[in-house]
Amino acid sequence: MGSLQLFHSISVSVSPETNLLRPLNKGRLCACLNVDVEPPNPSKLKSNSSKDVIEEEGRVLVGTYARAPVVLSSGKGCKLYDPEGREFLDCAAGIAVNALGHGDPDWIRAITEQANVLTHVSNAYYSVPQVELAKRLVANSFADRVFFTNSGTEANEAAIKFSRKFQRFNHPDTEQPATDFISFTSSFHGRTMGSLALTSKEHYRSPFEPVMPGVTFLEYGNIQAARDLIKLGKTAAVFVEPIQGEGGIYSATKEFLQALREACDEAGSLLVFDEVQCGLGRTGYLWAHEAYNVSPDIMTLAKPLAGGLPIGAALVTERVSSAIVHGDHGSTFAGSPLVCAAAIAVLDKIANPSFLSSVSKKGHYFKELLARKLGGNPHVKEVRGLGLIIGIELDLSAAPLVDACRDSGLIVLTAGKGNVVRLVPPLIISEKELERAAEILQECLPALDSRN
Repeated sequence: MGSLQLFHSISVSVSPETNLLRPLNKGRLCACLNVDVEPPNPSKLKSNSSKDVIEEEGRVLVGTYARAPVVLSSGKGCKLYDPEGREFLDCAAGIAVNALGHGDPDWIRAITEQANVLTHVSNAYYSVPQVELAKRLVANSFADRVFFTNSGTEANEAAIKFSRKFQRFNHPDTEQPATDFISFTSSFHGRTMGSLALTSKEHYRSPFEPVMPGVTFLEYGNIQAARDLIKLGKTAAVFVEPIQGEGGIYSATKEFLQALREACDEAGSLLVFDEVQCGLGRTGYLWAHEAYNVSPDIMTLAKPLAGGLPIGAALVTERVSSAIVHGDHGSTFAGSPLVCAAAIAVLDKIANPSFLSSVSKKGHYFKELLARKLGGNPHVKEVRGLGLIIGIELDLSAAPLVDACRDSGLIVLTAGKGNVVRLVPPLIISEKELERAAEILQECLPALDSRN
């Protein structure tokens, strides 16, 4: 490879009014650069096979993901395809993100039109899509105001800050206002340092300790333990998922959430519902907590809200919002016109009562179908969930079943301690596709014995 010398002479017109004290080289700038130039290598610009992509990933990305050995290059509806053209039925939806599936025409139209108008201006200025999305979220929820973020973990970080600021604002004469938090077993609230501290799985936290102090983990569903701790008056907020996704598809009871609400009201603590995974239609309700008739002070959202683009939100009551002033929190990218336009398209579809009714109906059908087809297997302990967030608990690792399903054209996830098959398909999935998913799961059950 040779050395190429570049010489570029640029003529510059300099007026007397400029701030330059003296033009360089009488107004002529010369740049001489010696660089090694390598001709473009098409194989480095675009890989032609799954093998190429997997090998290249291993050379250039930080190894934080134990990826499945599959490259996904395109998708339509509830189907995904690899570079070789193999088809997969998607029952993971990008970890409960692609609620409208892949390539929804209204979503594509929304982001295309917005990209042609305005993409980003920062939160130093007002923008129409952000206000319109916030209006819709307020109109369709318990909340009075919205704070936008870029992800679920950032939404929970905002909720942490808002909770502490709320306590300080409401107790200005108290030397030490409440700063502690309560979270629960099997919880998952994110991977940044604050939300990580609220996440119960120790292997997520231990490599990065010390994380944020002041968090107590209680047994999920234990009403008495929660009441006893909250009444001490040291808890700024209680964080709870109405339905735990990562933790294993565990649903709260109505009595548990109502007890948390009552205890928080008595002690002056805030109640935060993390609906990052279970919210926005996945349960057949717009918000998962609606099934329990209990409202929070703060609700965090993210995954499906913009249909695949990065967004999060903390929805709050006016009482919480009144404690927050300019400069208390912020984000450069959050709530950009492009992402908010996408979210409007998603929210408008999912909030339709007929859409939610279809999710509820399909979820009930799928759960019954799975129980019928899989329930007789000795490794299957329980099929549980609500709407289209369903877990199949096994008495051993779910990895062999997940791998066998993928080899047979079905993409599913694990949850819990790795012993739960997590099914969170696009909310648009058809009954025929659900039947095919159940068939593949049934056909692949022998993998649990052959690889045990």
